[in-house]
Amino acid sequence: MSEHQGIEWKEIWKDEYLKWICGYANAQGGILIIGKDDRGNVKGIHNAKKLLEDIPNKIVSTMNIIADVNLIEENGLEYIEIVVDRYPFPVNYKGKYYYRSGSTMQEIKGIELLKFLYERQGKTWDSVPIPGETVDNLSKEALQEFRKKSVCKNRLSKIASEVNNKLLLENLKLFEGENLIRAAILMFHPDPEKWVTGAYIKIGYFGDSDSDLRYQDEIHGPLILQADKTVELIYTKYMKALIDYEGLQRTETYMFPMEGFREILLNAINHKDYSTGIPIQISIYEDKIYVWNDGKWPENLPIEEIYKKHSSIPYNPKIADVFYKAGDIESWGRGFDKIMEVCKEEKAPYPVIDTDSRGIMVLCKPCEKYNKLLRDKRGKEILPNVKLEKLSQEEQDRMAPILKYLDDNSIITNAIGCDLLGKSVATTKRYLKRLCEVGILDQKGAGRSSYYERK
Repeated sequence: MSEHQGIEWKEIWKDEYLKWICGYANAQGGILIIGKDDRGNVKGIHNAKKLLEDIPNKIVSTMNIIADVNLIEENGLEYIEIVVDRYPFPVNYKGKYYYRSGSTMQEIKGIELLKFLYERQGKTWDSVPIPGETVDNLSKEALQEFRKKSVCKNRLSKIASEVNNKLLLENLKLFEGENLIRAAILMFHPDPEKWVTGAYIKIGYFGDSDSDLRYQDEIHGPLILQADKTVELIYTKYMKALIDYEGLQRTETYMFPMEGFREILLNAINHKDYSTGIPIQISIYEDKIYVWNDGKWPENLPIEEIYKKHSSIPYNPKIADVFYKAGDIESWGRGFDKIMEVCKEEKAPYPVIDTDSRGIMVLCKPCEKYNKLLRDKRGKEILPNVKLEKLSQEEQDRMAPILKYLDDNSIITNAIGCDLLGKSVATTKRYLKRLCEVGILDQKGAGRSSYYERK
């Protein structure tokens, strides 16, 4: 038997080890062995019989729990094994609460203590009641959006969705007694930050470095509206589609598939630790996206298992249930199945997830097609500047609308050129042929089907 998170070796007994027993009882249980060194070698103890009486009595008198205390003999030496079960209620030692985490024993304080006590009472942070707020104070727009989504996704019948607001929230189990719970306020209150600081999403676009913040936005309001508003804003303002042509057919390619990103965002909203007061943060670059959430990864779900079948373990189950009833998320942990599906379809790498004590970071990398278009774009950003030197300043001024158009588009036709310049077809053709002469464009086809492609 080797030493690990659930087993600890001590050469002699000290009363301070009662804290460890408390920590095991509050965590997943464990074994404390007295009479072994830190390498697991049996050293033996000389007062075994007295400790067999004292230790159980001290455990009961200080923590009101029972642990198995066993005397074991090995190679003529005796040691004591203390087996502690996980307790379903909070256990304290002299009024303080301890928890075994990794290889350390920690005292639980502040917000963490509150969350721990909620958990042991069968409650979650988002199920705590908030006195003083009524259904009349909630956002009619948010409630109506929920009704529309839930009926559209067949999560609620039309009849069930048309009940009055109070009954709707009661059916969603968002009341405790006469009080709305935190999940109701976060999902439907027009200003949830009145009660929960940091209940919003912060977006920033970065240029050449992490310090090069170009512009930013914040999405506030009910959580049921935040996800859609954020996705819409990012895919219209922040993530610029790269343009390509298949023949004359224009195609647009985004860095990362929208449906996959939406699932990642909804995961962040549902798993965020709202007690910290820190918003979800989305950092967007030309070739990557980071989504950071001040949340806690489920202890019994290894990161490497996330893209395999797993159970759904929402950090905020009441909030997650409302999103499920709205049809925004799936149950049974299928959110990552959807991410995998769209990534495979778009040939995009699976998001990379990193968890530590500071929260959860998800890195989204570009799909294959976007990467290729981005490399082409970066190559063309250098070359035209050299070729433009072959044009006089007067020619550059006259052709400015076309040159600007070619910054974002690789194909242009005579008709498009006429619209951009406001000139005749003959003049437009002359300008486009001039751009062919200096090596910026290459003419394709002939007659009415001809067009020009950027080199």
